[in-house]
Amino acid sequence: MNACRPSLSIVLPVLNEASGIASTLDALRPLAAEIIVVDGGSDDETPAIALGLAYQVITAPRGRARQMNAGAAAASGEILLFLHADTLLPAGADQCIIAAVATGADWGRFDVRISGDSLWLPLIAALMNRRSRLTGIATGDQAIFVRREIFAAVGGFPVQPLMEDIELSCRLKAQSRPACLRERVLTSGRRWEKHGVLRTVLLMWSLRLRYFFGADPQTLARAYGYAGD
Repeated sequence: MNACRPSLSIVLPVLNEASGIASTLDALRPLAAEIIVVDGGSDDETPAIALGLAYQVITAPRGRARQMNAGAAAASGEILLFLHADTLLPAGADQCIIAAVATGADWGRFDVRISGDSLWLPLIAALMNRRSRLTGIATGDQAIFVRREIFAAVGGFPVQPLMEDIELSCRLKAQSRPACLRERVLTSGRRWEKHGVLRTVLLMWSLRLRYFFGADPQTLARAYGYAGD
């Protein structure tokens, strides 16, 4: 990367992603970025597969927030991008991020597309993108990026088992509005299709509403079907 341009680190938290981690990391190779995979205790071959494809593979206590904070601490980039293992960045994502930061953005996210067979998924993606623009809140599916010093200033991701991306967005939004990039990441629709699209949408809306009114993230995580950190 040109020394005059800010450096980018991509932090990828993983857990038992052996079936897809190679293709995810291969897709990141064209980008001018440091790739850091943070394993949360996989019992499959995820770390071994990632070892030859990422700049660095580290381990951290299980929990997406803890893993992403550990990756941020190990990263050297001036800009941090947090990417889910089932999400693919658009071509030239590194250039898009650096251009956004160069024009004054402290943080931001991409628009999203959702892969899958359901005819509802394009509508869900469109609503996610519109909601994010209106509220200034981003989700992890949208590949949140942030200047390192701003990430540190807000204390990183809160260590909670659910809504860590929403809480980080709220803290960052208090500093500045996000850059809402129209380039689209492609994220897997597996969680929507596994339990039913409508059921999953209604569940997520209810969980976010309860979180807004102060519900405990651990309680919400159990309702989501996640055991927690």
